[in-house]
Amino acid sequence: MRIKGLGAVILIFAWTWSGLAVAENESAATLLQRMQQAYRQLNFELTLVESGQGQLEPKRLTRGHLDGQAFTHLTHLNGRPREFVQRDGDTSFFDASHGGYTLRNASLPGLFYRLQLMPLAPMLTHYDAVLAGRSRVLGRVARVVRLAPRAEGYYGYMLWLDQETGLLLKLDTLDRDAGVVEQSMGVALRISEEPGALVRELKTAALPPALSAAEVYPAPQHALPWQTGWLPVGLELRSEDKHKLPVTERLVEYLMLSNGLVDVSVYVAQAGAHAEPQLVRQGATHLVSLVNPARVEITVVGDIPADTALRIAESVEPRITP
Repeated sequence: MRIKGLGAVILIFAWTWSGLAVAENESAATLLQRMQQAYRQLNFELTLVESGQGQLEPKRLTRGHLDGQAFTHLTHLNGRPREFVQRDGDTSFFDASHGGYTLRNASLPGLFYRLQLMPLAPMLTHYDAVLAGRSRVLGRVARVVRLAPRAEGYYGYMLWLDQETGLLLKLDTLDRDAGVVEQSMGVALRISEEPGALVRELKTAALPPALSAAEVYPAPQHALPWQTGWLPVGLELRSEDKHKLPVTERLVEYLMLSNGLVDVSVYVAQAGAHAEPQLVRQGATHLVSLVNPARVEITVVGDIPADTALRIAESVEPRITP
């Protein structure tokens, strides 16, 4: 039986509305869960452009699953060659400026990739997930989820999730006035039933031997003589050590802070003769460096607002021992 005229239009509208209604009933947390499931299960290649301060950085992310293993390849498409390879929990880093190395239990650099794998519970402890409507990315319908920080001192985020698959297609980092400070946006997507040729190559590729963080920084892990007097709510000390910086070989005392989603690094060292205060921004990342009256140079680096980084740096003080 052929349905004509107004009846056909009504049916099409009803089918469309039914599909949208089902999608609308999904909570923001459910959409985030679908995003992570898609990343863990699908074989895909996503070309994306990261932008901040007018600079554009094209990258290609390839993800696939073969014989029970997950493989990920991320490469920068412009500038000096830089690429990253993941085989399950091991991540290899390659840069034209230095030799490659592999770290155990390491993630790809950048929030776009961390969001895909970090447990939802701690994320939703520090951020409210709110539905923010629907849009289009890559010609595909996308559900929009906003992550609003529950405490001051952090950025917020806007995520565009493919309605069909759940894949993260676009990510905006927002300041407190909802201005975009950094953006990662997909410009081409290919999803396949089987892993591609690159994934099969990664399975047998010869990679540098995997090292743990303790092997990379063999100095004894002990409490440093420094502590932070102020941190935004949720940011906690996760590790501390003393090591030499690559290239310069400068000895620093290092504190790593995290709220699970955002990592912040604090470096403490004796100030050189020409050390001066610095404020450097690259996209959402700020580097703040100051020299205190005791001629100690304190540098804070992380994907946090500049005033947050400065307040952390100013609060670093000698540790009080009982």
